[in-house]
Amino acid sequence: MGNKKKSKIVLPPELPPDVPEDEVDVSDEDLDFVKQNREYAGLLSKLDTQSINRHVKRVAGAKEDELEDEYAKRLRKKSLATNFTVQHEVDPVDALPVKTLDGELHYRTVVSTGRKPSEIARSEDETVGENEDVGRDNGIVKLTKAEKRAKFKKLRKEAKKQGKEVTDIDEAPQSSQAEVLAEVEKDLSVEEANEKKKFRLAEIGTSMLMDPEGNIKNLKEMLQICKDSDQDLMILGLKSMLAVFKDIIPGNRIRLPTDKELAMVVSKDVKKTRFYESTLLTVYKAYLQKLMSLVKVPGLKHVAIRCTCTLLEANPRFNFRDNLLRVVIQNISSTDNVIRKLCCNTIKSLFTNEGKHGGEVTVEAVQLIADLVKDHDCNLHPDSIEVFLSLSFDEDLRKPESAKPDKKKMKKKFYKTGRRNEEIKQLPANERKKNKQELASKTREEVKADFMAASLAQDVMEKRKIQSETLSSVFRTYFRILKHTMHQGSDDNGSYVGPFGDHPLLAPCLNGIGKFSHLIDMDFMADLMNYLRRLAGGSSDTKNPSENVSSHLTVSERLRCCIVAFKVMKSNLDALNVDLQDFYIQLYNLILEYRPGRDQGEILAEALKIMLCDDRQHDMQRAAAFIKRLASFSLCFGAAESMAALVTLKHLLQKNVKCRDLLENDPGGGSLSGSISKYQPYATDPNLSGAFATVLWELSLLSKHYHPTVSTIASGISTLSNTQDQVYRAHVSPQQAFMDMSLDKETFTPKTVSIKASSKRKRGTQPPPTTAFGGAYDPVVDENVVKTKLTEHFTLVHDMEENERLRRELERTKLGLQLHKQYKKQKKQKTR
Repeated sequence: MGNKKKSKIVLPPELPPDVPEDEVDVSDEDLDFVKQNREYAGLLSKLDTQSINRHVKRVAGAKEDELEDEYAKRLRKKSLATNFTVQHEVDPVDALPVKTLDGELHYRTVVSTGRKPSEIARSEDETVGENEDVGRDNGIVKLTKAEKRAKFKKLRKEAKKQGKEVTDIDEAPQSSQAEVLAEVEKDLSVEEANEKKKFRLAEIGTSMLMDPEGNIKNLKEMLQICKDSDQDLMILGLKSMLAVFKDIIPGNRIRLPTDKELAMVVSKDVKKTRFYESTLLTVYKAYLQKLMSLVKVPGLKHVAIRCTCTLLEANPRFNFRDNLLRVVIQNISSTDNVIRKLCCNTIKSLFTNEGKHGGEVTVEAVQLIADLVKDHDCNLHPDSIEVFLSLSFDEDLRKPESAKPDKKKMKKKFYKTGRRNEEIKQLPANERKKNKQELASKTREEVKADFMAASLAQDVMEKRKIQSETLSSVFRTYFRILKHTMHQGSDDNGSYVGPFGDHPLLAPCLNGIGKFSHLIDMDFMADLMNYLRRLAGGSSDTKNPSENVSSHLTVSERLRCCIVAFKVMKSNLDALNVDLQDFYIQLYNLILEYRPGRDQGEILAEALKIMLCDDRQHDMQRAAAFIKRLASFSLCFGAAESMAALVTLKHLLQKNVKCRDLLENDPGGGSLSGSISKYQPYATDPNLSGAFATVLWELSLLSKHYHPTVSTIASGISTLSNTQDQVYRAHVSPQQAFMDMSLDKETFTPKTVSIKASSKRKRGTQPPPTTAFGGAYDPVVDENVVKTKLTEHFTLVHDMEENERLRRELERTKLGLQLHKQYKKQKKQKTR
């Protein structure tokens, strides 16, 4: 018989502590689930509780007590090892979780902290003793529900006595706080990294300016910073690289070595230069690609365009100039004012500073603008064509080249004079002198060539060729705009109205033609005058003389056409013989169509100066008609327009003595000296108006004008007599008079006659007081009445404009329907 082995006690797995029933929360979802599944839950009602109690209940002092003692000892050791903290967790399997609004599940835990080990042991011993007493009394070790409740209440009272409460730990706030802390740490790390990158940009920029060849590798690092995801850091990197490139880029193109050149053995300096140039060109190309990609990004477009314009303006001879110029020209008509002004200023700078590029960029830019006008069908912003006004051409560009002297003829002439024989005889004696002269001439040529190369001066023939190409592109664009405007007005179906108006390029086109009119080829002069005549209001088609293509143009635009026609004629007076009668007729009619708020008074004053005030002899009938119409015009509009018209009227009277008969008040006026016995105020032709049959009675009213300057000049004109000579008297031009009166109108206030009321005056014996204008004096003005009348007036004007727009749309719709009907008829005929 051997020794009996001691039986080892196998401990059961750790069990969760009991939770009181009053703290167990049962949700509505659990109740609904149990109600819906009563068949499965019915198993609990069929359990045999007696047999279960028989197995669970045990007699005190049995072997199970040893297991329970071991379990209690283990709990004591665990409580001492957790830093005076006893934590009882509820197993997720046995307890229901709590569902938050976010959809997450959290299990409840019960923690009691702050108790000393001696207190914990004492309380446990007390509970064990109580359990033993209860077991001895009842013979059963298991606690009932009431005992469990009493035990838990006792523990809570002891915890409250010591100032400690049982708290529930929510894991969701801890996790949210951790996430917030992580995000803050991440943001701080990103800010620190950005600050380091900014300092690095400054270091690289300083090193590149100090030694570009030695630190050329750092450009790649700067380019990587420009590709950063942070927008502010990217913009800073782009601007830093722009400043570096402006300083280190050379003034000429860089040509990379070929394979044959790379195979050759070269010195260290050549290798260093090649590496510097290749690295610079590679990084510059990548930088431009980055800029062109950012042009399409709305938030970074301004920065990209500014960098592009600065690079093109600073280094117009460097590589990839065509790409930069193309980007600038594409945005020259942008709807964004900032971008458009940047591009226009860059192009103007290239046109005015041709010494930087020798005129090559000018030709390319003008050709690109011409292609842009063609592609967009003349629907661009006026600034895109106004840049042509910054161009400058030589005055002798259109003059024929001077023929070079023929050397053979010079030799023959030289031989005929006999001087050659004399020089041949004296050749041996003057051989040294001749050699010195040849050496001096060669030296002069070399010095001249070096001077031309150093001063970047251009060859005369090459410059003439470049300017000829530029001028042809400019006038091709101008003629395209004129033709498009003419067809736009004569087209029955109408045309598309762009974002810049009906014909936005006409005004800058006419200004350009007026500026460069002396450079126009005579072969195109007839076509140009026909276009201007039709746009001003006439017709160049003899078969359809009633056709009028100027109905869609404003009064200011038609006046511009007349002005340009006179400028072209004046600049080509020797070679041009054109009848300008049609333009006089248009000016005569446009004076009646002028409206101050709608049309531009500066253009009208310029037309009066160029067409009437310049030194040119006028027909008497035409001059008298313009004098009468200008006097009537002065009565209808403001002081500025009246002043310009009276200045022109005075000039015509001073130059044409016969027209001063209009100042006489004889019976019948000046009808005896005129061919037409009756004045026609609404005649379209000034020669058929019969102005000599009337008098200038308007001057009598204008002498009482509210503005003292207008009344003074009107009184001075009325005092002219036929005895005065025709000497031209110096006076201000209509343009200057209009500008002066426009500026004076802002500060001028008309004077009114203030009359004091007399208490002695009897009622009805004296007339009511009057103002300087001749009207009744009303000291009180009702602002509401004035406001109502002005509102009605502007409402009426707005309704009229709206009705005109609706009529145009109705006409277009009718034309569309007619075309559709014609299309259907043709289609039916084809099908038949």
